[in-house]
Amino acid sequence: MTNIQLSTENLSFTYPDGTQALKNINIEIEKGEKVAIIGPNGAGKSTLFSHFNGLTEPTSGCVKIEGKAISFEKDELLKVRQKVGIVFQDPNDQLFAPTVKEDIAFGPMNLGLSYDEVEKRVEDALKMVGMENYENKTPHHLSGGQQKRIAIAGIIAMKPEIMILDEPTAGLDPQGALKIMNLLSELNKEGITIVISTHDVDLISQYVNKIFVMADGEIIGDGTPNEIFSNEDLIKKANLKLPIISELFKVLN
Repeated sequence: MTNIQLSTENLSFTYPDGTQALKNINIEIEKGEKVAIIGPNGAGKSTLFSHFNGLTEPTSGCVKIEGKAISFEKDELLKVRQKVGIVFQDPNDQLFAPTVKEDIAFGPMNLGLSYDEVEKRVEDALKMVGMENYENKTPHHLSGGQQKRIAIAGIIAMKPEIMILDEPTAGLDPQGALKIMNLLSELNKEGITIVISTHDVDLISQYVNKIFVMADGEIIGDGTPNEIFSNEDLIKKANLKLPIISELFKVLN
């Protein structure tokens, strides 16, 4: 019995202007894993992520959730989006309600849950991200790190099985970035599969158990952080730098 929760099969996507953003992507992510997809800007990470919960329809190939290809029927997409939550790179793409509480309640209300259940989920989600006294604040008056946490809370409130986060630490100071990564580790301990994209190699080398390397719309390597970061050719090919810790190791040896 395999434990593959999210996978792609020869997934390709071409934009209307002819730009091929994804070329034959094959990846498998198991339940409970913490996975990073790394690569330079423009590698196709965001485009790939928008396929993971059916926001974008592939030109060819498919995305499978628990072995079942995503179907683009409205009811089926709703089910997929309950299982797979996406946090965008820019919280402003996600936060739109006048108050934090309304923002987080939006998803659960759309699931047709009772008022009490929605209230409870909003409360629990805010607690998890350490923002419990912010329910009546306006999202747009918060700092970048706080907005990120509210965007994550909005997804937590949907109780997804898989969380996809596009550059979750972009634009945050080191302290804020660490807070977000620690929060993701906590969510992972609760059983949520975490998939992040990033080009911040220092941050993820200690936080994930599997890495896929992307360049020019293709997956050019995958493995544990150790395997990936000890493969200098691969890191060069992907136009990334080695994590500071690997650099140090090299100097010391």
